[in-house]
Amino acid sequence: MSATSAANLSAVFKAYDVRGTVPDQVDEDLARAVGGAFVAVTGSARHGVVVGHDMRPSSPGLARAFAEGASHAGADVTMIGLASTDQLYFASGSLGVPGAMFTASHNPAQYNGIKMCRAQAVPLGMETGLAAVRDLVAAGDTASPEGGRVGTVTERDVLEDYAAHLLSLAPVTGRHLRVAVDAGNGMAGHTAPAVLGRLDLDVVPMYFELDGTFPNHEANPIDPENLVDLQATVRDSQADIGLAFDGDADRCFIVDERGRLVSPSVVTALIASRELAREPGSTVIHNLITSRAVPELVTSLGGTPVRTRVGHSFIKATMAETGAIFGGEHSGHFYFRDFWRADSGMLAALHVLAALAGTDRPLSELLAEFSRYVESGEVNSTVEDQAAVVADVEKAYVGRDGVSVDHLDGLTVSHHGWWFNVRASNTEPLLRLNAEAGDRATLDTLRDDVLAIIRRDS
Repeated sequence: MSATSAANLSAVFKAYDVRGTVPDQVDEDLARAVGGAFVAVTGSARHGVVVGHDMRPSSPGLARAFAEGASHAGADVTMIGLASTDQLYFASGSLGVPGAMFTASHNPAQYNGIKMCRAQAVPLGMETGLAAVRDLVAAGDTASPEGGRVGTVTERDVLEDYAAHLLSLAPVTGRHLRVAVDAGNGMAGHTAPAVLGRLDLDVVPMYFELDGTFPNHEANPIDPENLVDLQATVRDSQADIGLAFDGDADRCFIVDERGRLVSPSVVTALIASRELAREPGSTVIHNLITSRAVPELVTSLGGTPVRTRVGHSFIKATMAETGAIFGGEHSGHFYFRDFWRADSGMLAALHVLAALAGTDRPLSELLAEFSRYVESGEVNSTVEDQAAVVADVEKAYVGRDGVSVDHLDGLTVSHHGWWFNVRASNTEPLLRLNAEAGDRATLDTLRDDVLAIIRRDS
C-alpha cells in the first residue's frame, strides 16, 4: 500500500499531527505531498514556511522532502535543522510563518511524523486545517505554485536566539544548583547545553547523545520505568533537582532531591504562582485531570482558573479566547502566553529552576504547599465497548449524596473529598482513569471501586 493511499492517510493523519511507522506508513513521498498541501492550506506561498526535525534516522530525509514539496508549491522554506518541537514553535513565532516539525515525540524508533502549525505557532489540528491537508494529499492536488514560481530553500540556525528568548522569560538567578538532566537521547541533548549552559549550574548530563534508536530507554518520561535512571543519578550525585524530557523535548518531568517524581499538577501550581505574581489577576488554564490544588491556588492568589478538556488544541484555543497567561496539563505539557501560547518543556524547567535558585530550601520543601492531595496517576484498562462501560460507571455513582457529574471530556464524577475522570483513548481500545482524594486510603478505595466496574467483564 502506498503511503499516500486513502487507507494509509486515514491511519496516519491523527487529531493533532501525522504519525506512523517508517517507511510503510510515512515516507518521503508522503512528506513531499504534505509539504505542497500544507502551503495551499496555510497560504504560505506568500509568507514562507519553517521546517525542523529531530534526531531520528529518517527525519532529515523526510524534512528535505517536505521542503521540496513546499517550495514547488511556491513557498520559501527556512530549514532550521535539528530542533526540539518548542524550538520550531519559537521559529514559527519569531519569524511569523507556519511551521512543520518532523518528530514522533516519545514513540519508539520505527515511528516518525509531522507536527504542523500556522504562523505564530497556532496549532493545526484536524478541525483547523489538518483534514484539508489530508484531503489535498488524497486528491493528488499538492503542488500549484502561484504564477509557476518555485520557492527557495535556505538554512538558518535559531538555537542561540531560542535559548536567549527562553532565558528572558524565566531568568535564573540566586544560588548555585546541581541539576541532573536526562535527555533520553532525544532533542534535549541538543537544546539543554544551549540553554542551561548559560546559567550558573552544575549539570549532570544523562543520555545527551542524539540517537533516534533510543538505546538507553524510551524517551517517554510519563512512564515511571523511564525515570529510574534519573532518580538514581539525582540521589547518587546529590543533585538539587532532576529534569527528564521526552523525545522532542516539548514535555518536562521533575524529580526532587530525594529522587521522587513531582506531579505535573504541582509544577503547574508552582509556575501559576510565579506568573500570577508577575501579572496579578490573570487567567490560568488547567485541564480536567489536573489536581484540585491548581484552581484552589489560582483563586487564592486572585487569579481566574479555567478548566478545559485534555489536549493542546483545547488549551491553546482557550488561552487565546481568555488571554490566559499560562496553562498546564497533567501530561507534562506547559503553555505560556509569552511563548506564543505554545508548550515548552525547557521553559517550564527554567521556571522551576528559577524558583529553586531563589530560595535556600530543598525542592521537596518548596513544593510542599502545592502538594495538597493524593493522586492515582493514569490507570489504563483495555475495554472494547468503552461507551457502555462508562455508562455503567456513571450509573453506579449518579444519585449518591454530594456527588456531581459532568461530561466535558469523558466522565468526571466529583465529591467534596474526591474526584475521578474516565476517558476513552482516541487511538486504542483503552479507558483511562485518573483519580484524586485527600488521603491515600480514600484514593485506594475509590480507584479500586471504579476499576472493579471498568474491568468487570475483562
